[in-house]
Amino acid sequence: MARKNRKNCQVKKMDLKKIEQGVRLVIEGLSEDPERPGLKGTPGRVARMMEDILGGTLLDPTEDLEVFQDERHDELVLIRNIPLYSFCEHHLLPFAGVAHVAYIPKEGRIIGLSKIARLVDTLARRLQVQERLTKQVADILNATLNPLGVMVVIEAEHLCMSMRGIKKPKAITVTSAVRGSFRNNPATRTEAMMLIKGGIPGGREV
Repeated sequence: MARKNRKNCQVKKMDLKKIEQGVRLVIEGLSEDPERPGLKGTPGRVARMMEDILGGTLLDPTEDLEVFQDERHDELVLIRNIPLYSFCEHHLLPFAGVAHVAYIPKEGRIIGLSKIARLVDTLARRLQVQERLTKQVADILNATLNPLGVMVVIEAEHLCMSMRGIKKPKAITVTSAVRGSFRNNPATRTEAMMLIKGGIPGGREV
């Protein structure tokens, strides 16, 4: 598969002026003065921040995936502890954590390791829920590689639980999506989970 230019991947454009107007309304709704020195530039700063941290909204996550053919590797491939930062769409508060992504190649099809991390990043940098993010990473890899199996596990702390509502900081939400042999073969799934936890079957540390 030919390498594709990410500059051509933008499919939408953010309206920064609308974001600025919305932030100004929020400030006014808080009975604050949007013209006071500390807040005067805040709407513009927030708009630019949104453009950055939610920039995945502007990208097609499949465009930058590059598949390599004719490799002989047919064993489990795992990248663990991929940092991710996303934005909960329910309360517009961040959630942050790590993703673990595993797959088993089929017929020599593998993908560049950085592309997996970039896929996670692109999908995370948009309004999300963790359950959907987990499923999207798994489904896109499954469709792109047609591997024997795909497994995605995400662990994250949600500020909507930590600083509001129930107020339980450090609570970690874990979601998983399994496809193919990881769903059908308990031994394969167990091997992946052992590696994610930092060990190998038998208990030795990696």
